[in-house]
Amino acid sequence: MTESWATFGADLHLHLDLSTRRGLRAGLTEALREAARSGRLAAGTRLPSSRTLAADLGIARNTVAEAYAELVAEGWLTARQGSGTRVAERARPRRSGAVAPVRRPARKGPAYSLIPGSPDLGGFPRAAWLSAARRALTDAPNEAFGYAADPRGRIELRQALAGYLARARGVYADPERIVLCAGFLHGLALLAGVLRARRVRDVAVEGYGLDFHRDLLVRAGLRTRPLGVDGEGARTGELTAAAGAVLLTPAHQFPTGVALTPARRAAAVDWARTTGGLILEDDYDGEFRYDRQSVGALQGLDPDRVVYLGTASKSLAPGLRMGWMVVPPGLLEEVLAAKRPMDWACGALDQLTLAEFITSGAYDRHVRGMRLRYRRRRDELVAAVGDRVGVSGIAAGLHAVLDLPEGLERSVLQSAAWQDLALHGLGRFRHPDADADPAPRDAVVVGYGTPSDSAWGPTLAALAAALP
Repeated sequence: MTESWATFGADLHLHLDLSTRRGLRAGLTEALREAARSGRLAAGTRLPSSRTLAADLGIARNTVAEAYAELVAEGWLTARQGSGTRVAERARPRRSGAVAPVRRPARKGPAYSLIPGSPDLGGFPRAAWLSAARRALTDAPNEAFGYAADPRGRIELRQALAGYLARARGVYADPERIVLCAGFLHGLALLAGVLRARRVRDVAVEGYGLDFHRDLLVRAGLRTRPLGVDGEGARTGELTAAAGAVLLTPAHQFPTGVALTPARRAAAVDWARTTGGLILEDDYDGEFRYDRQSVGALQGLDPDRVVYLGTASKSLAPGLRMGWMVVPPGLLEEVLAAKRPMDWACGALDQLTLAEFITSGAYDRHVRGMRLRYRRRRDELVAAVGDRVGVSGIAAGLHAVLDLPEGLERSVLQSAAWQDLALHGLGRFRHPDADADPAPRDAVVVGYGTPSDSAWGPTLAALAAALP
């Protein structure tokens, strides 16, 4: 039976080891040859086009085309007009003389993934980033290669971020009050330590959110108190003086996908001013709004009571370990005191590269391109599910919530597992102490930013097969 490469797993590039001393082409050729020899790529499997595989691997298209041509010449692959490049039919003789079928070894983990939280890593702007890195390295002052003198991070990046955040997110961002960190969790850990030192005991969190954010706060000696979440976002009117801080995702609540309404934004700021509490704003995907101009950050309403946290994890890649906080004046020295003893932020050259990437306009161009890509994927997701399930939340970000008939969340997750699809239900994000008002919803959270372009089609097909 003739099958597509995507039938097996989904991203061929995830199963290829290109490590070799003889160069990328030799490494790719050896990896494909061994995959065909071992049966990992079964006879008749159609391989992705040279353009698609090159994009997934981040290498030149000619490199893939030359590897394909060499393996065709050796007889491992066949190439025919209109049929694409396929693994050649080859028999493996048994000792008895019979022909043994080629067996595919077991894969590690699901073939497809729609787990939310990750961008399409194949979309990382390698060429533009490399150009920015070269310029940054050429212009870097000698002292950039020494030990960091300022725990806030490189002034070049702080200045670039101040301009960008003011323009794109409506943040009041003085470079002197920007503190660079190694991602959101690093920033949250610093703030948790400061809150504990201030003798804060309770932090309000949204009733739906990431468990490892809550766990970090608990490990710091704080208690998390859930706020109800409905179609208008977190119920900030429920905030009391008992909480010393609140962690919110106002622009795009994670994971329910709603935006915090103006009235509830105002209620949160009023609570902070009245009680002296702090608002920790997680603006994790604020650049990606598809149906209208992005709503500005909550921090603009009161820079003295809101700590703004952002990262490059969704807009570029989580592997950069690049994040930032815009800290109120009255909190800055405490944050720096917490950061100085363990200043494990990103390296100076990466900071200088991102600064150059932003100031050159490359960052804006990249975000615009990814915004179009993710909007197209969201539209394709909505079209694929049709009217079988509802899609809730605003048109934004890298994930969507598919609402299910009551009682079907568990069965859909089981069906997804049968389709070899990694998928999360909304229930896994619910705070364990959340009350029953509003009642728990049956839904799945679809991270449509996660698959590569080449895997998106079969992944979407697997999801459609798993839905009722």
